[in-house]
Amino acid sequence: MQPKTPALTVDIIIETTQEYLSGIVLIERKYEPFGWAIPGGFVDIGETVEHAARREAFEETNLQIKLVKLLGVYSNPSRDTRHHTVSVVYVAKGIGDLQARDDARDAAVFTKDTIPAQLAFDHDEILEDYFQQK
Repeated sequence: MQPKTPALTVDIIIETTQEYLSGIVLIERKYEPFGWAIPGGFVDIGETVEHAARREAFEETNLQIKLVKLLGVYSNPSRDTRHHTVSVVYVAKGIGDLQARDDARDAAVFTKDTIPAQLAFDHDEILEDYFQQK
Protein backbone atom coordinates (compact mmCIF):
# COMPACT_ATOMS: atom_id res chain seq x y z
CA MET A 1 0.00 0.00 0.00
CA GLN A 2 1.35 3.42 -1.02
CA PRO A 3 1.73 5.95 1.79
CA LYS A 4 -0.72 8.83 1.54
CA THR A 5 1.22 12.10 1.25
CA PRO A 6 0.53 15.57 -0.14
CA ALA A 7 1.00 16.09 -3.88
CA LEU A 8 4.19 17.96 -4.78
CA THR A 9 3.84 21.05 -6.97
CA VAL A 10 5.93 23.98 -8.18
CA ASP A 11 4.96 27.60 -8.71
CA ILE A 12 7.16 30.08 -10.57
CA ILE A 13 7.10 33.85 -10.11
CA ILE A 14 8.37 34.85 -13.54
CA GLU A 15 9.87 38.33 -13.78
CA THR A 16 9.76 39.66 -17.32
CA THR A 17 9.45 42.66 -19.58
CA GLN A 18 6.73 42.35 -22.20
CA GLU A 19 5.69 45.19 -24.50
CA TYR A 20 7.48 47.82 -22.38
CA LEU A 21 5.87 46.58 -19.14
CA SER A 22 8.11 45.07 -16.48
CA GLY A 23 6.48 42.88 -13.89
CA ILE A 24 5.50 39.33 -13.12
CA VAL A 25 3.56 36.84 -15.21
CA LEU A 26 0.22 35.49 -14.04
CA ILE A 27 -2.04 33.09 -15.89
CA GLU A 28 -5.81 32.95 -15.93
CA ARG A 29 -6.75 29.33 -15.22
CA LYS A 30 -8.77 27.48 -17.84
CA TYR A 31 -9.97 24.86 -15.34
CA GLU A 32 -11.27 24.90 -11.77
CA PRO A 33 -10.39 26.48 -9.52
CA PHE A 34 -10.74 29.47 -11.84
CA GLY A 35 -8.97 32.80 -11.41
CA TRP A 36 -5.54 34.30 -11.91
CA ALA A 37 -2.57 32.33 -10.62
CA ILE A 38 1.18 32.06 -10.54
CA PRO A 39 2.22 29.62 -13.31
CA GLY A 40 2.93 26.15 -11.99
CA GLY A 41 1.77 22.59 -11.64
CA PHE A 42 2.51 19.08 -10.46
CA VAL A 43 5.95 17.49 -10.31
CA ASP A 44 6.05 14.26 -12.33
CA ILE A 45 7.48 11.03 -10.91
CA GLY A 46 11.21 10.90 -11.70
CA GLU A 47 11.42 14.67 -12.26
CA THR A 48 13.32 17.22 -10.20
CA VAL A 49 11.44 20.26 -8.92
CA GLU A 50 13.78 22.48 -10.96
CA HIS A 51 12.93 20.63 -14.17
CA ALA A 52 9.22 20.72 -13.30
CA ALA A 53 9.44 24.50 -12.82
CA ARG A 54 11.03 25.02 -16.24
CA ARG A 55 8.58 22.60 -17.90
CA GLU A 56 5.45 24.08 -16.30
CA ALA A 57 6.56 27.66 -17.03
CA PHE A 58 7.05 26.83 -20.71
CA GLU A 59 3.85 24.75 -21.00
CA GLU A 60 1.69 27.54 -19.56
CA THR A 61 3.43 30.73 -20.73
CA ASN A 62 5.70 29.81 -23.67
CA LEU A 63 8.58 31.42 -21.78
CA GLN A 64 11.99 29.90 -21.19
CA ILE A 65 13.04 30.64 -17.64
CA LYS A 66 16.22 30.93 -15.63
CA LEU A 67 15.66 30.05 -11.98
CA VAL A 68 16.99 32.85 -9.77
CA LYS A 69 16.14 31.70 -6.26
CA LEU A 70 13.89 29.62 -4.08
CA LEU A 71 11.23 31.85 -2.53
CA GLY A 72 9.86 29.22 -0.16
CA VAL A 73 7.82 26.09 0.41
CA TYR A 74 4.07 26.45 1.02
CA SER A 75 2.30 23.55 2.68
CA ASN A 76 -0.92 24.71 4.33
CA PRO A 77 -3.28 21.71 3.93
CA SER A 78 -6.06 24.08 2.79
CA ARG A 79 -4.00 25.90 0.13
CA ASP A 80 -5.74 23.89 -2.64
CA THR A 81 -9.42 23.06 -2.13
CA ARG A 82 -9.13 19.94 -4.30
CA HIS A 83 -6.57 18.14 -2.09
CA HIS A 84 -3.47 18.70 0.04
CA THR A 85 -0.53 20.01 -2.01
CA VAL A 86 2.91 21.28 -1.11
CA SER A 87 4.41 23.85 -3.45
CA VAL A 88 8.06 24.68 -3.98
CA VAL A 89 8.03 28.29 -5.18
CA TYR A 90 10.80 29.76 -7.32
CA VAL A 91 11.57 33.24 -8.62
CA ALA A 92 12.78 33.18 -12.24
CA LYS A 93 13.61 35.43 -15.17
CA GLY A 94 11.47 34.81 -18.26
CA ILE A 95 12.63 35.09 -21.86
CA GLY A 96 10.51 34.79 -24.99
CA ASP A 97 7.10 35.61 -26.41
CA LEU A 98 4.44 35.39 -23.69
CA GLN A 99 1.49 33.24 -24.78
CA ALA A 100 -1.24 31.47 -22.81
CA ARG A 101 -0.86 27.75 -23.45
CA ASP A 102 -1.86 24.37 -22.02
CA ASP A 103 -4.29 24.93 -19.12
CA ALA A 104 -3.97 28.74 -19.20
CA ARG A 105 -6.87 30.73 -20.68
CA ASP A 106 -4.81 33.94 -20.67
CA ALA A 107 -1.38 35.16 -19.59
CA ALA A 108 -0.37 38.72 -18.77
CA VAL A 109 2.26 40.81 -17.02
CA PHE A 110 1.25 42.57 -13.81
CA THR A 111 2.95 45.01 -11.48
CA LYS A 112 2.47 45.01 -7.72
CA ASP A 113 -0.26 47.64 -8.16
CA THR A 114 -2.17 45.87 -10.94
CA ILE A 115 -2.39 42.28 -9.62
CA PRO A 116 -6.01 41.04 -9.70
CA ALA A 117 -7.76 41.00 -6.32
CA GLN A 118 -9.00 37.43 -6.72
CA LEU A 119 -6.10 35.01 -6.98
CA ALA A 120 -6.33 31.21 -6.98
CA PHE A 121 -5.03 29.01 -4.15
CA ASP A 122 -2.77 30.82 -1.64
CA HIS A 123 -1.10 32.90 -4.34
CA ASP A 124 -1.97 36.17 -2.58
CA GLU A 125 0.18 35.02 0.37
CA ILE A 126 3.00 33.90 -1.92
CA LEU A 127 3.01 37.20 -3.80
CA GLU A 128 2.94 39.14 -0.53
CA ASP A 129 6.09 37.27 0.54
CA TYR A 130 7.68 37.93 -2.87
CA PHE A 131 7.04 41.68 -2.79
CA GLN A 132 8.26 41.95 0.83
CA GLN A 133 11.59 40.46 -0.26
CA LYS A 134 11.98 42.82 -3.26
